[in-house]
Amino acid sequence: MEPRRSRVPVEGDFVETIEGLIFDVKGLVHPPDAVIAYVRYVPCARGTRKRGGTGYRKLYSLEEREKFLRMRYPEYIRFDPVFGTTVQAVPRGRIAVHYDPYVKLKDMMLSEDLDPVEEAAVELARLMMEEAGLGPGSVGVTGSILVGLHTDSSDIDLVVRGERNAKRAYAALLSLREKGLIEPYDDQMIWRLYRFRSEDTPLPFEVFTKMESRKVLQGIFRGREFYVRLIKEREECGERYGDRVYVPLGTQRIRAEVVDAEDSIFTPCKYIVSNVEVLEGPRQTTVREVVSLRGRFCELAREGERIVARGKLELVRCRDGSSHYRLLLGRRGDYMYTVG
Repeated sequence: MEPRRSRVPVEGDFVETIEGLIFDVKGLVHPPDAVIAYVRYVPCARGTRKRGGTGYRKLYSLEEREKFLRMRYPEYIRFDPVFGTTVQAVPRGRIAVHYDPYVKLKDMMLSEDLDPVEEAAVELARLMMEEAGLGPGSVGVTGSILVGLHTDSSDIDLVVRGERNAKRAYAALLSLREKGLIEPYDDQMIWRLYRFRSEDTPLPFEVFTKMESRKVLQGIFRGREFYVRLIKEREECGERYGDRVYVPLGTQRIRAEVVDAEDSIFTPCKYIVSNVEVLEGPRQTTVREVVSLRGRFCELAREGERIVARGKLELVRCRDGSSHYRLLLGRRGDYMYTVG
């Protein structure tokens, strides 16, 4: 059964503005007048990525993306009173194109004119769908392939939407790895990934290697890197815009036990924690959950494991009058790893 479509862009989708800026959408909860999304590709005469005769430049770090918008298009940066922070957001009236990962993969599967990167993406998607017993339309292709800006060396980025489909896809990836049809990252690729992320997510290389080497959602297929993003449907996330208000309380570092890691495979990801010890930051709080909108924080811990995490402490005020604390990971300097 195909996942139900939403007219509202969500995690895994891309949107293009009337100026030709291309943003990747973040999360499942968005304000009524805009989509939370971060600029990824921008038109550039000297850009190395080409589409329809236009050159594009890829923006990598969050700092680089924000600097670009503040200098050129400040209208795409706003303070959001619900999330309690400044975000990049595209007003719905400025969206010129909505790129749907599921429509894109369907079109690719029917095409007889694919380049090697697209062929590899279709092959991996078919393998995962067959192993998981998923029907057409349950898997999409995202990233640079979705917007037609991939290069010969581009990764494969797939997305699966819907909790049931996602869990079946995760089990399928485990099976495909056991069969040798996909492979985990080798030492060279982990080192390259470490060099790319180390400024944003500071961890010793040995710790980073331990955390990344056991991840299932990333790996190698036909000599090419891949990442599979698992997304819940909007109605499965249990939250609409304004149901909760997030109040920032500074930075905190904790040691805690993970008691529920069921949502650790999804983007956004979540870890329910207990036995929390505050190592740095505000101490008159007890964090209930560690969450992130960034895929790099998925699959970092399992139930029963102890973690150390650094992130933004937030008070979560719910519409029903209840409240709790959470640790949000995603800024430069944030991290999480297992101990013991």
